Amino acid sequence: MNLPNKLTMIRIFIIPFIVIIYFLNKQIDNLVANLSLYIMGVLFIAASVTDYFDGKIARARNIVTTFGKFIDPLADKLLVTTTLILLSNYYYTNLNGLFMWMPFWVVLIVITRDLIVTSIRLVAINEGTIVAAKSSGKIKTAFTMLTIVYYFFIMPFGGDVISIIGMIMTIIFVLLTVYSAVDYFLKNKDIIFKEI
Repeated sequence: MNLPNKLTMIRIFIIPFIVIIYFLNKQIDNLVANLSLYIMGVLFIAASVTDYFDGKIARARNIVTTFGKFIDPLADKLLVTTTLILLSNYYYTNLNGLFMWMPFWVVLIVITRDLIVTSIRLVAINEGTIVAAKSSGKIKTAFTMLTIVYYFFIMPFGGDVISIIGMIMTIIFVLLTVYSAVDYFLKNKDIIFKEI
């Protein structure tokens, strides 16, 4: 268990704490309005920081492991998907307003994209090929993280302008998610359709 893998495991262990804060949101928000969102946001940022450093350290020290290749993307998907589900339900349940939303269909698109990319990677591994992360996937991930942070720290202030910006950011990251899935598919279609 090298340092990058320990950082990845920390990211996974943070996820249950985000979920616990979500379930205690009414009690926490009775103390300070939207405090639960801010706490979840801080935990999310802490987890995201481990994502940045685990890969950086692994490459710098040349300690990339098979376990790391498996657990790192899994940790990323668990963190983002869990957070989006919680935000979707939080904004639906707790807040009112035309634009105060993180629609559940956004979560479904993210899950679908992740299933497509994971399936492509599994097929490629079976063929002895490693599918590296695409730039489209990295851009999608960065913008998704930015949007989630916006929902945690800026959206609670409310107001039409803030809400519209949040909606636009959500639409952009959904489009990037769809583009990333199509990009992975097209660049690996020869492997997928090899025996057809």
